[in-house]
Amino acid sequence: MPAFADKPWTGIYPIAPTPFAANGDLDLPGMRRVLDCMIDQGVDGICILANYSEQFLLTDEERDTLLDLCLAQVAGRVPVIVTCSHYSTRIAAARAQRAVVAGAKMLMLMPPYHGASLRADEKGIVEHFAAIAAAAPVPIMVQDAPLSGTNLSVPLLVRLAKEVPQVRYFKIEVPNAAAKLRALVAAGGASIAGPFDGEEGITLMADLDAGATGTMTSAMVSDLVKPVVVNFLAGKRVEAAALYARLLPLINFENRQCGLRACKTVMMEGGVIRSDAVRHPLEALHPATRAGLLELVRELDPIALRWGK
Repeated sequence: MPAFADKPWTGIYPIAPTPFAANGDLDLPGMRRVLDCMIDQGVDGICILANYSEQFLLTDEERDTLLDLCLAQVAGRVPVIVTCSHYSTRIAAARAQRAVVAGAKMLMLMPPYHGASLRADEKGIVEHFAAIAAAAPVPIMVQDAPLSGTNLSVPLLVRLAKEVPQVRYFKIEVPNAAAKLRALVAAGGASIAGPFDGEEGITLMADLDAGATGTMTSAMVSDLVKPVVVNFLAGKRVEAAALYARLLPLINFENRQCGLRACKTVMMEGGVIRSDAVRHPLEALHPATRAGLLELVRELDPIALRWGK
């Protein structure tokens, strides 16, 4: 049976941050520790080389190094999703093929785009995903994010799911995500195996109510977000909502004030990694913002804050 015919994935599949040394070099021992910490958080799977992994600041050689290291370190303990986005269909397909050979169980891609104005039309988008599916026979997740500047309408997403059967998962992180998820589930039916949300889970309860069955947050407090999803999918909405309400001030601060830097800051504070450095032109958190983040996270005592101590 092909991999994409397996039971649909549900749960939490956070984005692994890419740790750097203070001088900007890859911190490979730190990368291994990040992955082990995430597994100890109880995640259902891990996504690597995504935007929150600073993939747009990595060389191709570094991508390959991280791909091999991550798959070897995880060693099948949880499934790994590899992000392979690129404007070039040829390059995206080659990335996808290499990822599957290394052990990836799913691929995630944004639609092809480059800069502010280079976009593919609907025909080109469908052909792009079809070519990647032909090169790499695993499930594919479409990342519907504002960063691409591409309007992926619900009819287009359903068309992708029906014409390219491996395209069965959808990470919806656009404004009004819940409304789009609800429309996608209604229009796509059984062809939509995994309606997921993202954006650190800032609209998670609304998205679960709309039909989401999984989430792709950062790796900052995965152990605390997972029970929200587990309880909701078990029919315990009241319990899920109460857990989520406790987390929301922190998630809001992460999403609105910190971005991808939050997870690194918490993991450095917790001894998972040695440095929370990001690559220029990104800048470190302002000390006051960092202090505000840590104040909120200490109240919740997540695994990442104490894993390495």
